[in-house]
Amino acid sequence: MTSRAAPAEAAVLPSKAVGAVRAGLVAFPFLCPLVAGPSVQAWQLLATWVCLAAMLLAIPSAMPARGIWAWLGAGAAAVVLFSSPHAGAAAWLPPVVVLAAMAAAACVGAGMARGGPATSGVLAVGVLVAGLVSAVLGLLQYYGLAEPLVPWTTTPALGQAYGNLRQRNQFATLISMALVAALWIYAAQPSVRIRRWLVAAALLLLVAAAASTSRTGLLQLLSIVGVAAFISRRERRGAAPDGAIGAPPFSLPPPLVLLAMIPVYFAIAWLLPQLAAGEVEGMMQRLQEGAPGDHTRMILWRNVLSLIAAHPLAGWGWGELAFAHYSTLYDGPRFPEILDNAHNLPLHLAVEMGIPVSVLVCGGFLWMVLAARPWRERDPVRLMAWGMLGAIALHSLLEYPLWYGPFQLVFGLCLGMLWPARGAGMALPPVLSSIAAAVLMAVVGYATWDYIRISQIYLARDERLPAYEDGTLAKARRSWLFARQVDFAELTLTAVTQDNATAMHSLAERTLHFSPEPRVIVKLIESAELMGRGEEARSQAERFRIAFPAEYERWLKGLPVEGQAP
Repeated sequence: MTSRAAPAEAAVLPSKAVGAVRAGLVAFPFLCPLVAGPSVQAWQLLATWVCLAAMLLAIPSAMPARGIWAWLGAGAAAVVLFSSPHAGAAAWLPPVVVLAAMAAAACVGAGMARGGPATSGVLAVGVLVAGLVSAVLGLLQYYGLAEPLVPWTTTPALGQAYGNLRQRNQFATLISMALVAALWIYAAQPSVRIRRWLVAAALLLLVAAAASTSRTGLLQLLSIVGVAAFISRRERRGAAPDGAIGAPPFSLPPPLVLLAMIPVYFAIAWLLPQLAAGEVEGMMQRLQEGAPGDHTRMILWRNVLSLIAAHPLAGWGWGELAFAHYSTLYDGPRFPEILDNAHNLPLHLAVEMGIPVSVLVCGGFLWMVLAARPWRERDPVRLMAWGMLGAIALHSLLEYPLWYGPFQLVFGLCLGMLWPARGAGMALPPVLSSIAAAVLMAVVGYATWDYIRISQIYLARDERLPAYEDGTLAKARRSWLFARQVDFAELTLTAVTQDNATAMHSLAERTLHFSPEPRVIVKLIESAELMGRGEEARSQAERFRIAFPAEYERWLKGLPVEGQAP
């Protein structure tokens, strides 16, 4: 008996190990703790691409539908055509590479769809693991207990929870996707013991969702619970999803059990602040008070609509929203911070590339969704993919998750799972997947080297690599991927004098389109004054006063306007 069972066990163990590695590739981008240099998300994005390259090698890929290629290609073409003329390739190349990586993820997702539930389960397990680990980290952060885990996580202020995503709405979206994954695994898993563990996991996710104090997360939770209850009720009325012969039944918890998650969430949201050592902002308080003062999305979107009305057809240019916001004087209230994203994907595309492009991109996606008829979906795997895609889409109407690597990865995987190419011959030859992985790793290698190089400017001299201790700025100027970050560093490090006023004025004008913040504005005003452009200096000073009144007053008093130069 033992000798006969051994081969079966030997076959199962490698299979489980391969599944664990694949799931880990999905989870790691959400858990990556690396943060350094001028961009918060750079290392996370590079880590995501490394994981995607490994997926191309570890998971048999397939072709997504032609509509996915056309949609992503249209987005890339629009970015190139409507890119800011003030930054060259540094403005359009990163988003084009992101869209190409998303297309590669769609190929992996299409391969998951071909592989059936066993392969597609990699996405569910990976997202669930990322969600549970992040939930634990988030709760430690919420109660100020995360210090021993530094540098594997961060230590925000008491009452803040966001894991390694460094933004509570992103944290909440991960928790929502993990809840979708937990529901799918529960429904497809006949083991009573595993289902009990999944109930405990769902409870932990609810606690983490409440700790995030994210109103976006609350909307996602209500949507997930409502849809899951509808599907559960449909199952119990005899319209159960179709499954393969011999497959475990797809059975969600009863509708009333699912709906009970909502009052449990609110009870947890009330309880969490009561257990904190100090005064923290709870979810109930956020719902009652809303956003502080003029930081509301209504004011933000009103400003964005004014900008769209000024350039409705071609927009202000890709990457130009921050400059457009700074340079525009509104009739009504003004959003007080640097506004580099509209916090709504259709509005963001419209303000930077025009209404026609926004309609083309967003309308094309909406058309694909409506044509797929998700409300009639019966396949369990596709229901899971719709749930995760829906969480990201809802978040995209309120913020910008698709600007971050982990959500780009999951979004691309879901695209491929939901819209695979038809036909049995659409599997990608392994050699093509290997070439794509090699190209992606080459991109990561070059971008990593270039990013480490330009990041030296933002470090103290004794913290720099030996080769960059001296002449750092001159060595970093050759970067074309991160040329804008180099320009910003050069501007903030260089004092304006009569001799360099012309060069500094040109640099300040260019940098103003990248980051119109007080330090940049002051250099523009100073160089304009030295060049004898008094009217321009007065005009910029007035815009400075309106956009950043507190910093403007400090500048008038001769005090530093903001932060420390790199």
